[in-house]
Amino acid sequence: MGLNESWLQGTNSSLPYLCERAQSDITHIEQVFHTRINKRPQLDHRDNDEVPTLRTIGVYGFDRESFLAKLQRAGVELLLDVRQRRGVRGRAYAWANAQRLEAALAEAEIDYTHLKELAPTTEMRRAQYRWDEKRGIGKRNRTVLAPVYVGLYTTEILDRVDLDPIVKWIGSKNAALLCVERDPEACHRSLIAEQLQAEFGFKIEHLYP
Repeated sequence: MGLNESWLQGTNSSLPYLCERAQSDITHIEQVFHTRINKRPQLDHRDNDEVPTLRTIGVYGFDRESFLAKLQRAGVELLLDVRQRRGVRGRAYAWANAQRLEAALAEAEIDYTHLKELAPTTEMRRAQYRWDEKRGIGKRNRTVLAPVYVGLYTTEILDRVDLDPIVKWIGSKNAALLCVERDPEACHRSLIAEQLQAEFGFKIEHLYP
């Protein structure tokens, strides 16, 4: 028997094993894929025609009483704080500093969670401030986010953070994202809301003073 014939015979004898191994690998991949899909959080559609609504709200323009009243009228049960620094300068907004806010929410029977993984970095905030300064815009009258900020926040935060646990934490509760700016378009909470809408089907409602 020549060398080529010997090699071909050996290959033919191992072919059933290779096919069986390949089929086993394919089956394993399919099982992993379906397991991951099945583990993805499912939104709590209370009625077949109802899609859960996620609210967003800022601090500017509210006082303590009007802020709590707005949340209660919207039926908010869980406030998700996405600020980096959980404080606001100025006596008018002292109520929004972390400890005071948590105490006020507890009195109103609204749960509170700080999602620090969704807070922007100092570098991102400084990039936004530089963009604002060039245009003579103050933080309290900003109406849009800087493109550089949107790019940084998307690639460094939204593309990396696993939103599944957050959706599980929300569960069947009526939740709202909290940051500082009055207008959602001027705040990263709008980017989070858009991502949750795209991935999980939430309807979005922005709350204003």
